[in-house]
Amino acid sequence: MSTLQRVLTSHSSYAPLILRVPTGLILMAHGSQKLFGFFGGGGLAGTGQFMTSLGLNPGELMAFLAGSGEFFGGLFLLIGLLTRPAATVVAFTMLVAIFSVHISHGLFLSNGGYEYGLALFAIAASLMFSGGGKVALDNLVLKKLS
Repeated sequence: MSTLQRVLTSHSSYAPLILRVPTGLILMAHGSQKLFGFFGGGGLAGTGQFMTSLGLNPGELMAFLAGSGEFFGGLFLLIGLLTRPAATVVAFTMLVAIFSVHISHGLFLSNGGYEYGLALFAIAASLMFSGGGKVALDNLVLKKLS
């Protein structure tokens, strides 16, 4: 079995779908705030200024990387394409968000804390292990490879 086949193979379950769909939508919305300024977001310029204020330089590049990780990682999770690599990118993005923005505010979201980022990290970590599940484009790609 090739490395790509191992990456695409997943447990035959519907559980990953239940995690993938809402998480993918949420991540795409957050990423589109950073990349495009949708949903009241700052776009690359505004998010870049925020990143710079945190010491993440160059700010616009960091905004692009975070926004892309969220938007495209979310899109790939949503459709179940390259689920494990997408989940890895999302998990990494959430760790950066937790430790660069939220950790000093404690756990609770109401105080700007890291609970939300931690929940998204846990979902992404779960998908890294399980793969996309029964209803994922990974299965179609795997079928073509076989």
